[in-house]
Amino acid sequence: MEAFLAARSCWDSIAKPLGGLGELEEAVQKIASVRRTADVDLSNRCVVIFCADNGVTAEGVTQSDSSVTALCAEAIANGTSSINQLADAYRAEVLVVDAGMKETVPNERILSRKIARGTGNIAAGPAMTRAEAERSVQLGIDVMAELKQRSVQIAVSGEMGIGNTTTAAAVSSVLLGLSPRKVTGRGAGLDSARLERKIAVIEKAVRINEPSPDDPLDILAKIGGFDIGAMAGLFLGGGIYGIPVIIDGMISAAAALLAYRLAPAVKAYMLASHQSKEPAGRLLLAEIGLKPVIDAGMHLGEGTGAVLLLPLLDGALAVYRGAHRFDDIGLERYVKLT
Repeated sequence: MEAFLAARSCWDSIAKPLGGLGELEEAVQKIASVRRTADVDLSNRCVVIFCADNGVTAEGVTQSDSSVTALCAEAIANGTSSINQLADAYRAEVLVVDAGMKETVPNERILSRKIARGTGNIAAGPAMTRAEAERSVQLGIDVMAELKQRSVQIAVSGEMGIGNTTTAAAVSSVLLGLSPRKVTGRGAGLDSARLERKIAVIEKAVRINEPSPDDPLDILAKIGGFDIGAMAGLFLGGGIYGIPVIIDGMISAAAALLAYRLAPAVKAYMLASHQSKEPAGRLLLAEIGLKPVIDAGMHLGEGTGAVLLLPLLDGALAVYRGAHRFDDIGLERYVKLT
């Protein structure tokens, strides 16, 4: 709280309208509180991409098959994917983690933490065992422990896995207590017929698996994915190790809500980046009590929306550290009017 108040005092000393940078000021204060210093430094930053496959692709709910997961994971590891271009532009490292891909990609740049070779088909039974769900969450916590050892100051959550908008929509449906139709979108670009198929598959998955709405690990085990579990662990690890974590789109937000349901205090370590084009995006963030800074109709994945918050934070910090102060120019300070 001391660092939070010190950051607020710093903002209020700048010769500008109080709260003039809106939610970016609040984000800096939040980071100051997490880092326990008003001297906010975000120069050591890492984008973590958890890659995993989902058995539900067998139900025809995607445009491509699971082989694409491995291809995209290798592209990210080699630095040629969309997230790499953005991360390079904003000086962020990219860490690729195999949380449960069907294939094993022989690339030394991929951190191998495979729990299993993809999940089960949620339309035919549970995605994973409860023990595997626990392992996926622990994986995210362990990755955050490694980032702590490397003095990373802010983490960006990301994922890659064909079929994971289906699992994330299923998880969102149960977490939010809404019908699959209200939370399911087109993912990477389904036509209307396949969207209807996707909704029907999720309805069936929820019906046959009967996940308990009051048990986040049961939800994850029965209808989730290894990437979702690992991201939930990353958010929990942020709370454990004092590192703020940026939420990406709908899949990341579903993981964030799982983490929040497991440990509500973790909300203090989460930053919402953007409003996903997927229907559940804003609903998930609202359930946590967070509001996205960016609304640009994005739905690319890979952490691309989340990493775009970094330059906005950099701009806010430039003002925070370097703008002229009321006292420096002899101007009477603004006061908050009620």
